[in-house]
Amino acid sequence: MKIKFKYILLVLSIIFMAIGAFRGEVSEVLKKAINICLECIGIG
Repeated sequence: MKIKFKYILLVLSIIFMAIGAFRGEVSEVLKKAINICLECIGIG
């Protein structure tokens, strides 16, 4: 039972990541991550 649940969660997470990648969310997340890192360093 636990093993099936783990694989179901794995498949769902891969599906949601693929949906986000096709919607163009990857570039948005990368922009936000860069801004946060630059603010922490003090450059931005």
